[in-house]
Amino acid sequence: MFSPALSPEEQRGLAKNLTTFLSTYKHISDSYIIEFFSEDLWNTLPIKWQQVLCDLSPPQIAELLLDPAHRDRRYPMVWPLSLLAFRATAHALAFPRLAGPEQDWETGPLKPEEFLENQSQSSLLGHIFRKHVKPKKQHEIRRLGMLVKQLCDQTDCQSVVDVGSGQGHLTRFLSFGLGLSVTAIEADHALVAMASKFDGQLLWTLEKEKQKKNGSLQLSVSGPSPRHVTGWVTPKASWEVFIKQLIPAECIGNGHQGQSIRSKKKLGNSEQWEHGWLHTTEPEPLSSTDCATSCLTKQPQDSELPSQHQSSSPLSPKHLRKNDDNKEFPCDCCCRCAQPVHQAGQCGYPAFVLTGLHACGDLSATLLHHFVNCPHVRGITSVACCYMKLTTKENPIPPGLVIPPVSITPASDTSDSEFGYPMSSWVCGLPGHQLSYKAREGACHAIENYLCRLREESRLLRTHCYRAMLETVIRGARPELRRAGIQTIKKAHLLPFTEYARLGLPRVGLPAELPLDLGRLEAMLKQQGRVVVYFSLALLLAPVVETLVLLDRMIFLQENGIWSRLVPLFDPNFSSRNLVLVALKSNMTGEEK
Repeated sequence: MFSPALSPEEQRGLAKNLTTFLSTYKHISDSYIIEFFSEDLWNTLPIKWQQVLCDLSPPQIAELLLDPAHRDRRYPMVWPLSLLAFRATAHALAFPRLAGPEQDWETGPLKPEEFLENQSQSSLLGHIFRKHVKPKKQHEIRRLGMLVKQLCDQTDCQSVVDVGSGQGHLTRFLSFGLGLSVTAIEADHALVAMASKFDGQLLWTLEKEKQKKNGSLQLSVSGPSPRHVTGWVTPKASWEVFIKQLIPAECIGNGHQGQSIRSKKKLGNSEQWEHGWLHTTEPEPLSSTDCATSCLTKQPQDSELPSQHQSSSPLSPKHLRKNDDNKEFPCDCCCRCAQPVHQAGQCGYPAFVLTGLHACGDLSATLLHHFVNCPHVRGITSVACCYMKLTTKENPIPPGLVIPPVSITPASDTSDSEFGYPMSSWVCGLPGHQLSYKAREGACHAIENYLCRLREESRLLRTHCYRAMLETVIRGARPELRRAGIQTIKKAHLLPFTEYARLGLPRVGLPAELPLDLGRLEAMLKQQGRVVVYFSLALLLAPVVETLVLLDRMIFLQENGIWSRLVPLFDPNFSSRNLVLVALKSNMTGEEK
């Protein structure tokens, strides 16, 4: 799984092709669909494209343009070669988003098989890990958790740092479900407190399960509950600062030193973990009884939840052992100090695997920098999100970028971490590598969901046309007001446009009863099909833009002597950002590059 899919030469060649293609069609990727009428976007397309695309039905748009796997294409008229080349190149350059040949782009919005029995509960994830977790997140934490466990086994490392951990759903599965030693770091103190509360609820549930078994649980090797830390992980800080953030004197959420109990069942010459919470044919996590803790004897009250407790640092004396030279060194975050850490961890912190599930904007890039530079990090799984919030030379402070509230000690050399894109020297040197805010925002759109709308001829398709019509009304009243945010209007596709306008106009400071040119608006509404076509052309470029961003990160790792691979881990019909960047350092003895 972790071998490189592309050679360095192939990576660089693909990056060159991507930048050439995207720079050629940036007038499409950089356009805003809400300006379809106000900027006359339709007439920016070649005349021959307009002629063959203007009368396509939504299902035809899906089959002839967006679906790369559709076999039986029937064209109403002959398409120009330039349009055929545009479609074929976009599909060929984008990284595959399907996990295997068994999946099909035509499956529509069906949820993964694990949700066939119950649409809100994964059959592969035990109930203790489903509480407070939406189906999409259930799917993601199970699959990513198993991948992280595989990476830990591959690197002989049982410690994980989960960055941007939120309410701790992935953290709990890694810790209580898979027996890993996990430190979770999150910038929002409220989310950290919530994660600690949920940890306490899970521990109480496990205690009740143990009591139901009438005390028959056999205890063996123990492991710690997850540690939750509040902290900002910024690109301007060195990896040393990052490590210091993980070992504060006081940390939230470690009051219940839950003992994740491992009970082994021997199967021939192999060993298999007994399990009850996760039912899967993949490597199995700890069981429901194995996760129970001996230290809990009563239900925790709100004042007793983990957020109110403290724990010792991993560097406290009880975590030190002596080697053959009678020198003390830290253990790999195990309560009983069962095994020493790798050599990389001897300078004060155990070796670990780094993970980030949908780390927003520059955070994903920052984790890659720490992975490359920090000797403690042995492997990484990175799932990116919110590409439009990446900092670039052209747009160093993009809209929505959250600035840390406190100053961070800068790294000694911040030249390689100045911007979130591009990261690699190769891509930075390519002509036309720049990606606009709009292009990166478009890369976050889910092509699979839109394919479903097209095939069903959903009334939701009129939403873009409505907003583009409203933009002309707004500019007619206030020409200086361009692309003003009106936020989502609930069930807009079910409303007549006059009602939609009445609800939207006050959101930009205009009167709800502003006079409307109904004749002109009716003519625009008849062009809804063209709006859908144009949006589909831009959407066709979304996976290409995402591919360039992720490929840049792969090349950055390769430039630092580290192989990596992208894995389409999640079902794209269910989770739009489904590509996981996986990498590990080749030297497993601790002598890192």
